[in-house]
Amino acid sequence: MKKIVVVGSISTDFVVTASKRPEIGETVTGLDFKTTFGGKGANQAVASARLGANVYMIGTVGVDIFGNELVGNLEKNHIHTDFVERVTHKPSGSAHITIVDGDNNIVFIPGANNEINPARITALTEVIQDADIVVVQNELPQETVTAVINLCYENGVKVIYNPAPARKVDQSIFEKTTYFTPNENEFHQLFENLSISEGLAKYPNKLILTMGSKGVYYHDGTSEQQIPAYKVVPTDTTGAGDTFNGAFAVAISSGLDMAESIRFGNLAASLSIQKFGAQGGMPSLEEMKESKHFEKTWNIK
Repeated sequence: MKKIVVVGSISTDFVVTASKRPEIGETVTGLDFKTTFGGKGANQAVASARLGANVYMIGTVGVDIFGNELVGNLEKNHIHTDFVERVTHKPSGSAHITIVDGDNNIVFIPGANNEINPARITALTEVIQDADIVVVQNELPQETVTAVINLCYENGVKVIYNPAPARKVDQSIFEKTTYFTPNENEFHQLFENLSISEGLAKYPNKLILTMGSKGVYYHDGTSEQQIPAYKVVPTDTTGAGDTFNGAFAVAISSGLDMAESIRFGNLAASLSIQKFGAQGGMPSLEEMKESKHFEKTWNIK
């Protein structure tokens, strides 16, 4: 069983479903409201754990009722929470999501997630050094994200950097990642002066560009490659990217090659968007194996 360390956000999602998004100053009547578990870090940890990985979560929550529930949810999904810290001076993080016609937009409030700092990463060096792969995203302070990537780079630990939500970063950080996984919008914000093809060629076997229904693109060192998405009718696309990242981490750390790992991630994401909630649809390994698209050569147990 591969050890995956996820350093990231842990939050509560407040999800509104509506027939339209309100204009400025407008009030609309929604169709439904749910509270679910989220945070890109927690989502990716759950995605990996459900696929059989031994997952350790590093993050921060408040001492409020949401913090208790968030930690309990991680434990329910068999994720190690010894390194999830409680803080008293900030509320647990939250995301406020509106879903219209299966697509979502999100307002994220970091809260306690912003309290994890580089000093804490240094203190957890041993945990990170022992990982088969580390996953980190942008719902943490950038100095903390950079500290994680630098620590992995210095110790020869593979790291997946999901630069979402996108923000300006020192692009030298991408040279230190093993893989980084923006979507199309995030790519254009990160690399304003590069076309997609130029970016893929600049970072062969490193940049993995997720493009929703158009699939995933990367450059194999010789030519640009597209791995098609599986065609499904989406119920809720929230968490699709997180599911892909968590599944890709499991596959690549289990010895699958790049193309196989991306197909594995695509299949997990396609299953996830057929159910409601960022974590609600994330498949187990058993559910993956029940799919007609599961490849018998994927030696994941």
